[in-house]
Amino acid sequence: MRHAKRINHLGRTNSHRAALMSNMASSLIKHKRITTTLAKAKALRQYVEPLITRSKNDSTHSRRMVFSFLQDKVAVTELFREISRKVVSRPGGYTRILKTGFRQGDNAEMCIMELVDYNENYTAKETAKKTTRTRRGSGAKKTTTEKVVEEQTPIAQVVEEQTNNAVEEQVENTPE
Repeated sequence: MRHAKRINHLGRTNSHRAALMSNMASSLIKHKRITTTLAKAKALRQYVEPLITRSKNDSTHSRRMVFSFLQDKVAVTELFREISRKVVSRPGGYTRILKTGFRQGDNAEMCIMELVDYNENYTAKETAKKTTRTRRGSGAKKTTTEKVVEEQTPIAQVVEEQTNNAVEEQVENTPE
């Protein structure tokens, strides 16, 4: 029985698994996106998200703690310089796993693991549509409504610009 055995050993010894996670985390930090199996991606998420959280506090101690996990100076520098600035307001959930299908040779489930703030295509769609859930009563089903995010310019500015344009056209068209 494997009660309360939370860690996925991935069929490797402890030292091999630590080296695997360190290399995959460094690759994810450097390239912002990697392709791997679903089991490795789920294990990597538990490994890399605490490191990203630690990078929000740029101190010597934090850098040394992250370096003890990654063993890569370039990845540590990238993490503390660029990635930490993008995720400073995010309370967690720095990675995204997108399933891509099955591998041809052994039918392993493959996925793409990426840092959330570095996929402009996906984040643009999320800002355009926002789903909210409302709960009405104990037996009612949850409903979702889509709210479109309003444009950056307020309506008052648009109306003012239209009236200014209309006044300018009248001034130009008046005979003298």
